[in-house]
Amino acid sequence: MKIDRSQVADLVKRIETIVDHIHQRELAERLRIDNVDPYYRDSAINMVHYDAFREKDLREIQKILRNLALSRLANAGSHLESSLLNTILILKRLLGEQPGLESPNRLPIQVGKLMLRSRTIDLLGEIKDKRRVRIMVTLPSEAATNYEMVQNMVSSGMDCARINCAHDNEETWLKIIKNVNAAAAMVGRNVKIAMDLAGPKIRTGPIEPGPRIRKFTPKRDESGHILKPALIQLVKELSGTSNQKELVVDAAWLRKLQKGDKLKLVDTRDKKRRLHVIETGERVLVETYKTCYISTGTRIIPKNINLPSTLVGTLPAMEQAILLNVGDEIYITREQLPGIPARLDTEGKVIEPARVSCLTPELIDQVGIGETVLFDDGKIEGKIIECTSDYFIVRITRSLDNGTKLRAEKGMNFPQSQLNINGLSQKDREDLKFVAKHADIVNFSFVNNAEDVRELFAELKSLNALEDISVILKIETKMAYQNLKDILFEAMRSRYIGVMIARGDLAVEIGWDRIGQVQNEILSLCEAAHIPVVWATQVLENLAKKGLPSRSEITDATSSLRAECVMLNKGAYILDAIRLLNTILIDMERFHEKNEHMLPKLAKL
Repeated sequence: MKIDRSQVADLVKRIETIVDHIHQRELAERLRIDNVDPYYRDSAINMVHYDAFREKDLREIQKILRNLALSRLANAGSHLESSLLNTILILKRLLGEQPGLESPNRLPIQVGKLMLRSRTIDLLGEIKDKRRVRIMVTLPSEAATNYEMVQNMVSSGMDCARINCAHDNEETWLKIIKNVNAAAAMVGRNVKIAMDLAGPKIRTGPIEPGPRIRKFTPKRDESGHILKPALIQLVKELSGTSNQKELVVDAAWLRKLQKGDKLKLVDTRDKKRRLHVIETGERVLVETYKTCYISTGTRIIPKNINLPSTLVGTLPAMEQAILLNVGDEIYITREQLPGIPARLDTEGKVIEPARVSCLTPELIDQVGIGETVLFDDGKIEGKIIECTSDYFIVRITRSLDNGTKLRAEKGMNFPQSQLNINGLSQKDREDLKFVAKHADIVNFSFVNNAEDVRELFAELKSLNALEDISVILKIETKMAYQNLKDILFEAMRSRYIGVMIARGDLAVEIGWDRIGQVQNEILSLCEAAHIPVVWATQVLENLAKKGLPSRSEITDATSSLRAECVMLNKGAYILDAIRLLNTILIDMERFHEKNEHMLPKLAKL
């Protein structure tokens, strides 16, 4: 191949200019570099180099390098200075020169890769499986009482058990941890315990409860013909779960029912309905072939049997929601009153507007007119049209055609607002006492800036746990992404640390059209800092919840090979999700190592 010497010489000068630029940035950041833990010093320097390197538009340089059959520097993030110097060396040799290295080669290429692998082991433990990427699994409350389920998770490939402090309590958490540790010992795997601090997530407050009614509807085909009757469970007491088929009745009356008995009632619409007993025991199962609405106090009358009537006991109130259409307005209030839908007069005019409280009331003072509000992971969107000290009003700009229901405790995002919501809530401080004592890793939710990291570390230090527990920083806000380098600099003052890309909330904050670009930038900067990354949110979500993965989910799971760990959320089919992810990671790692494409022998199908 004929070499264009002038082009190569010009390329050498351009890359040397880049080297000068990254060294100048290193000098400018000297104070922050000197303040990190010695364990991270070389990584901090490389992160600064990479950040300065990415300030340039490198595409033209990359094209010339590609045409010379040289590295395009696309995968040089973990060892940038070495790659640049080696490229200059090769180019000068193409020109017939025999130079030595022009500046100290502090971080050889292989060392950068080894540092990331070593830190992944420090953070997430060693694994025996034939894969590099770990699997983190969110455990349900059931893991406290179902040891077999936990053991199956561990056997299927779970490397890290995640417990969300937003749910359950210390008693339940401790039972889950004991089951995980026992299962790990039994199976012979090293399973880390990671606990999420709930953080100050901004949510809607409670909504006024509905009537104490249950609706039972038979299943029908498209023509209205009944395929299955509606089933009702008559019980002596409610199970405490969200079982919508239960009606509580007198225990002595319940024991006297026999299979084949017939019952009748008048429902809340004054409709006469018949029930047939098809199964008896602690729970009596009855069926009905017509839709019925049954409330607290509904009288059930035995038919053709010598048994008195009985009354349905107290039912839980129905969960209410506020239906919002485009153009509707809703008040977000500081006062913690139950939310209500808009109340209309006979002509459809609003006589009392819809309202719901905000569980983070200090937010009321921090938003402004014209700013966007997103509800429930972006399912509803609106604009703030009025602000006062007690509330702000949102006009809905996007919802489903027939409206979207807003329920209690749904997230609110403010992508255009400059919010000063601290990353460590009072609940987090209390939970941290338990986490520091029982967990290997604390997942720090809603970190926004370096000050949040300092606050967490100060709290861990006060608990004498700073040296004993690892920290994973969850990047889930626009502000956190904008401050990522500052956050990493502060975090590198301690050890051991990781980053979680919480893609759900992050996508809502920055926009679905940019999440692909942003998650790649987070991966790249963390690779430059040799910090392990957890790829999180909705990985194999359909499989875990419904039992069947979508094609796009498989592609997404494959993309997670750029991270060091993948997080799965809980679901009825979580074991299937763990097993499939384990298989994908093992099979696809022959083709990928971190962000490098590998070329094994071509497979034959």
